[in-house]
Amino acid sequence: MTQYAFYFDGTRCTGCKTCEMACKDFKDLDLGFAYRKVYEVTTGETTRDAEGIITTSCVSYPLSMSCNHCDDPACVKVCPTTAMHKDPETGLVSVDTAKCIGCGYCHMACPYNAPKVDRSKGHSVKCDGCADRVAAGEKPVCVEACPARALDFGTVEEMSALGRIADIAPLPDPAYTTPNLYIKPSEDALPFGAPNGKVVNPLEVE
Repeated sequence: MTQYAFYFDGTRCTGCKTCEMACKDFKDLDLGFAYRKVYEVTTGETTRDAEGIITTSCVSYPLSMSCNHCDDPACVKVCPTTAMHKDPETGLVSVDTAKCIGCGYCHMACPYNAPKVDRSKGHSVKCDGCADRVAAGEKPVCVEACPARALDFGTVEEMSALGRIADIAPLPDPAYTTPNLYIKPSEDALPFGAPNGKVVNPLEVE
């Protein structure tokens, strides 16, 4: 089995969301659906002293993320119909729409908010790693669209050599599902579980 993985370089990403828009266009996604999402994480504070001087320690960093095609995907474990499954050849997680009943358990279980139920279609939808493109020897459209080359995709051996497993805020402890997302964090990135990091665009990533 070949396990594929994504790589994200936080030192290159500008938060432009081209990856997100390219995915939405390629997959023809409706309003309210996005398989790749760019989190805007902010930390620090702005204060005014007794003399009226304002100082700030605020910093912000983006995090581009889709499904992480985990080694131990929570969505697969809770699916009652085996519709959510991990491909034995590529390790990519996708939905068998013929089996999916739209119960939403996958959405509730995933700590990365990857699957979502499309009520108009009656089943869950999510990033499948552009499986058809990968089978044809191409990379996912989000990777090829990134103007800053902050994204990459390949075998887990190749991507893990570029960075470390995803362990920055606002992500959970990677031990929970062992995500196949490797990152090169920016200098401002906070560790996972940090209480002082805030996602300031929650409506875009929910």
